[in-house]
Amino acid sequence: MARKQQTGFTIIELVITITIIAILAAIALPRYVALQADARVAKLQAAMGSVKSAAALAKAICLTQTATGSTTQLMAGGCNVAAGGTVGVIMDGANVLTGFSYPTAAALGIQVAAQLLATDYTLTFAGNVMTVSPLGASAPASCNFTYTWAPVANGAPAIILNAAATTANC
Repeated sequence: MARKQQTGFTIIELVITITIIAILAAIALPRYVALQADARVAKLQAAMGSVKSAAALAKAICLTQTATGSTTQLMAGGCNVAAGGTVGVIMDGANVLTGFSYPTAAALGIQVAAQLLATDYTLTFAGNVMTVSPLGASAPASCNFTYTWAPVANGAPAIILNAAATTANC
């Protein structure tokens, strides 16, 4: 009588395979979580760079353009005055409210200029301050930067990364 050939896995082979998969998962999962935090920190730094560039570009437009009517870049009122109404510049086809040549810390100011979307970031506005935090941060109060518009002539905005914006908090 011929012996039937064995097919499939034995219980020992199955246990060893599951054990190896569990060990690999225990090693890989923490690294994967750390990569997500690193990505949020990088996203925050990219947004901060975008805000710095947008503020500088708005200032450059204000400095190089003349009074309303001689160019399509300036909105009514120019941009070397205090913020309000329709004062500002046109950047990428969008109206950007400015005050003293820099975008204001408002949804129609620096948010439009830097093209920050609410689908990517948590944006909060309080007076002359805009706070930006990436979505999904473990501690949004620590994983952020602020844009503080200076409502004075020749006052540059302060763009400050929170010192606690590390992979542990993002």
